[in-house]
Amino acid sequence: MRRREKHREYWRKNLVLTKLLLLIWFVVTFVASYFARELNRLVFLGFPFGFYMAAQGALIVYVLIVWYYARTMNRLDKEYEIDEVDED
Repeated sequence: MRRREKHREYWRKNLVLTKLLLLIWFVVTFVASYFARELNRLVFLGFPFGFYMAAQGALIVYVLIVWYYARTMNRLDKEYEIDEVDED
């Protein structure tokens, strides 16, 4: 029974992490573009911020989301002793 509880806790943490990262993705993708005119009043690296987010910023955030998810899930896999099994 203890193993089942650990498995549920592992998946709960996985789902919380996934929901958080999807929220960040949604904000960067849709909210930033919705408020692009207002964001263009800010200047980042010499560019209007709305333009920067559309051109490069969102892509950087997407890569960081994937990197953070992979790093965190590897740590959770080790913590809960869940190994990938090579099935041939």
